[in-house]
Amino acid sequence: MARLPVIVGFGGINSAGRTSSHQAYRRIVFDLLPSSIQQDVLLDLATITNMAQYKDGLWYTDRGDAMDATELVDSIGETLLARTLIRRIHRDLFDVDHVVLHKSTTLQSGHTDEKLSFTIKTRSLPNVHPTNWHVTALSDTLSKVTVDGNLETFIKDTRPLSVKAAGQLPTGFDPSKLYQSRNHPRGLQMTVYGASDAIKSSGIDWETIRDTVAPDQMAVYAANSIGQMDDLGFGGMLKSALMGKRTTSKHLPLGYAQMPADFVNAYLLGSVGNVGTSIGACATYFFNLEKAITGIKSGKIRVAMVGGSDAPITPEIIEGFRTMGALAEDAALLALDKISNQAEPDHTRSCRPFAQNCGFTIGESSQWTLLMDDELAIELGAEIFGAIPAVFSHADGHKKSISAPGIGNYLTMSKAMAYLQNIIGNDGLTQRTFIQAHGTSTPQNRITESHVLSKAATSFGATGIPVVAMKAFLGHSQGTAGGDQLHLSLGVWKDGILPGITTSHTIADDVHQDGLAFQLKHQNYGKDYFEAALLNSKGFGGNNATAVLLSPQHTMSMLEKRYSPEQLDAYRVRNTTVCTAAEAYNQAMIRGEMLPVYKFGFHVLEGEDLSITDTEIRLPGYKLPINLHVDHEFDDLK
Repeated sequence: MARLPVIVGFGGINSAGRTSSHQAYRRIVFDLLPSSIQQDVLLDLATITNMAQYKDGLWYTDRGDAMDATELVDSIGETLLARTLIRRIHRDLFDVDHVVLHKSTTLQSGHTDEKLSFTIKTRSLPNVHPTNWHVTALSDTLSKVTVDGNLETFIKDTRPLSVKAAGQLPTGFDPSKLYQSRNHPRGLQMTVYGASDAIKSSGIDWETIRDTVAPDQMAVYAANSIGQMDDLGFGGMLKSALMGKRTTSKHLPLGYAQMPADFVNAYLLGSVGNVGTSIGACATYFFNLEKAITGIKSGKIRVAMVGGSDAPITPEIIEGFRTMGALAEDAALLALDKISNQAEPDHTRSCRPFAQNCGFTIGESSQWTLLMDDELAIELGAEIFGAIPAVFSHADGHKKSISAPGIGNYLTMSKAMAYLQNIIGNDGLTQRTFIQAHGTSTPQNRITESHVLSKAATSFGATGIPVVAMKAFLGHSQGTAGGDQLHLSLGVWKDGILPGITTSHTIADDVHQDGLAFQLKHQNYGKDYFEAALLNSKGFGGNNATAVLLSPQHTMSMLEKRYSPEQLDAYRVRNTTVCTAAEAYNQAMIRGEMLPVYKFGFHVLEGEDLSITDTEIRLPGYKLPINLHVDHEFDDLK
């Protein structure tokens, strides 16, 4: 009997805000929500962006004004909303108008030619033959050079980027201030916040889970697709020596793409269970999700944390994608809208999936999903947000261009539809399922992905499966994009609203629409309308994946066939306590009272601490042992 992988917790941070308790989803459908929920969304944004602080029943602005909740959101609500979603890149990350451009001037010292990236402030620097010179970097844009004892100040040339928009985390949010970040790259700071949010959002204390599950039946599968490329990771390793700075011992190890998984194991969960990092461009999150699903269904693992954390909003990465012609540049957006009388476009509409568009918009995000097998979830009274019974992944086969799309996505989507049809029937697939598209907003993707979706949908007799795309609001967070798609889809079963692609005003003529209904407006279907969703990813290099997501209602209807009424009644009693704890955490987060979990140097075990026999291994701090009665599968070959 296969175990059903169910979602019992999720959290993180993206450009829409905190993911847990559907906060980020609610930011996107904000205008259709009741005022009480809108207020919670705004208060949450106020605390994470440091625009307000809660104390003794009142909210204090960053100016020191004391207000009640209603007064606060009336005062700064519009400002808070403007600090979210896709928008002009804020100087908190870097100045898009003054990105350093190095120009080399040769200074000769002895027989060695040294190229220095400086331009003199007061006069041009001729070729000189100094007996002694020294360079000191004062800042990113200002340095001083001492030549033969004479001091000259140099200014580095700068230029504006042609791409100025991104799905940046809410302006003012700084994860490094929430724990002892110790010069961690931004993606790992986001990991600590996001994974902690997912754990606590479940309403079940992690120690309770750890006492119920053997240490080797836990797993963490996580990655990002590029690595930590900012100055505190690989970026610093590559640039420091060239800029006259010191390469640190942290640049290399903290830059690896598997570090999100390593951080969760070492500093949050203390897990000694299965660990793995699958990397597949845009499909990275779903590749790691597939590992968890396979492990849970087989019974190898009982609880898994799946995640990703990408922080790719750097000048270098933006320039890399721009030179490929992949990003939406300001000039192209202005031309698209036939605007000639303004300097910049409306950056909030940079990403327009399946419309006339000119490139994707890069984003940053950290997303984490806590999964259990159904038996453990029922035993602990976990809130079940849905189930993921399968993820399908396929490559493209032979290709001309490694970055061009191919045939693999036809396989993933068709197999996912066939699988889902076997669970909920053809009516369920064609009438009560929505598709969360990859939806990058490139001219090529709008054609190729729409053809994949249309071909698969019509093959199963569909006439109008709703298609939406979260990247319209969040940008493309690279390897973590699947987590954005998954977690914001869960909100549909909380508030009943399917977010439309509101940044796309009309569907482009070359988009394939047979069997599909591209939804350009938010629409309230009701909490119980959809039975499932198909989450699609179509990545560079031929990395394709489609995940099958079942609604919480359909998941419970399946579990009612597996568990007795008495078992389910007992589950509901335990679940009431869990839901109360989860909402208490949500309200504490809204008030800014909770800090991330970060256990540095906590209960570090050495080999001599373990108790090992030929039948089990016992670890201090873990209630259950690791069973060494390990069977093999080759009895017929003995």
